[in-house]
Amino acid sequence: MNHFAEASPGAPAAHRTAPAAGTLQRWLTGPRVASLPQGSAMPVPALSFEFFPPRTEALEQQLWACVRRLEPLAPRFVSVTYGAGGSTQERTHATVARLARETALTPAAHLTCVGASAGEVDDVARRYWDAGVRHIVALRGDAPGGEAGYVPHPDGYAYAADLVAGLKRIGDFEISVAAYPETHPAAHSPEADLDNLKRKIDAGATRAITQYFFDTDVYLRFLDKALAAGITVPIVPGILPVSNFNQVRKFSAMCGTNVPDWMGHLFEGLDDDPDTRRMVAAAMAAEQVRLLQANGVDEFHIYTLNRADLSYAIAHILGVRPLKEG
Repeated sequence: MNHFAEASPGAPAAHRTAPAAGTLQRWLTGPRVASLPQGSAMPVPALSFEFFPPRTEALEQQLWACVRRLEPLAPRFVSVTYGAGGSTQERTHATVARLARETALTPAAHLTCVGASAGEVDDVARRYWDAGVRHIVALRGDAPGGEAGYVPHPDGYAYAADLVAGLKRIGDFEISVAAYPETHPAAHSPEADLDNLKRKIDAGATRAITQYFFDTDVYLRFLDKALAAGITVPIVPGILPVSNFNQVRKFSAMCGTNVPDWMGHLFEGLDDDPDTRRMVAAAMAAEQVRLLQANGVDEFHIYTLNRADLSYAIAHILGVRPLKEG
């Protein structure tokens, strides 16, 4: 039955169905939005993935299942996080060493300034070098739990720029550092935060990886400001696939990331519906990465949360395919 057909000429006027007044005119008066370029029209971007060291046997199995799922995508590197105050130092080292030993992946180890002297940090860096690890993600780090704020170790590296310089004295590491499109919560101002990023680059960092963000315009404006400040190394967008909205909202409040109202509407009513949450998360992340790709971004760092499903889907949307053996 064609619900869009006009009523027959002989039908009483009261029973004729007419479209809402002005509908077609309203649809045609707004600006036309061109579709995003097809993935095949753009180069396949470089990817990197971030994992965190497991705390239990079950989480260990989940991590390595994630690693094996993503390994065939041949990412540029994979990083392993470091807990506040160096609380996961040994687990991080063990995970990174195993990645270097048992996979074809290029591991990058997070290293922070917190809770250790410069000599102790240098020793950790030398252990990584001896294990064949040549890439470090150098971070100031967060204060250990229960402490009010970050206080440099009296004999340690005070800030990430100092750590970068120290690492360069130990070996020719490739070094990535953190960038904050929405400004680090402890920074005095956006300008001071950008100056700090410039110091890290000048000290020898070869790449910056951003804190995750959800407003693409914020990131693109940040790139403009960084270039104007004389920063020319890649500032790789950190992409966080969101499947637990409430958890991300709480964490974002602490790290200074804005969570737009539209995200709340997307996840509304899905607290007890994990399957739909994952589908919404995939759609949201896909839109974000395709918009960034359309704006010329050709490298992405994906925070996997040790779950491969959404990260793999994002990679596929970007045109990344598994390497074929042989």
